[in-house]
Amino acid sequence: MTQSYRVTCFDCGQANRVPADKLSAGPKCGTCGNKLISGKVAEVDFATLAKAEKDDLPLLVDFWAPWCGPCRAMAPQFQQAAGILAPHVRLAKINTQVNPTATQRYRIQGIPAFILFHKGREAARAAGARPAADLVAFVKSKISIPA
Repeated sequence: MTQSYRVTCFDCGQANRVPADKLSAGPKCGTCGNKLISGKVAEVDFATLAKAEKDDLPLLVDFWAPWCGPCRAMAPQFQQAAGILAPHVRLAKINTQVNPTATQRYRIQGIPAFILFHKGREAARAAGARPAADLVAFVKSKISIPA
């Protein structure tokens, strides 16, 4: 039997099952039809993040705020990392100003902050702006992803 991954849709919050061999084929949500794995950073809210952190597919989340200069400067690097890590890792960001519950729930003490979730658990975290290559190396040092 083929391995499948639980993947939460960033648009509607619905959990989907995606066969491992279909990850790079642009799978779509069975409920809303939007792409589940796009190679782009998705903006999520607290409720969606709480579901997506439990996914089988690794998820790297950027906790940021619009007033934070390093966070804004980091955005293009985070987007570049999303393209490099897709389809094996998804990247999302959550605005801590709009979602203060996320800041409390995940014990965020400074931004930008990054939490890597894998198989429903926090695998690692890092803080501070960094280039895309460092983010990719950070993820690869913490979890095994196909080359």
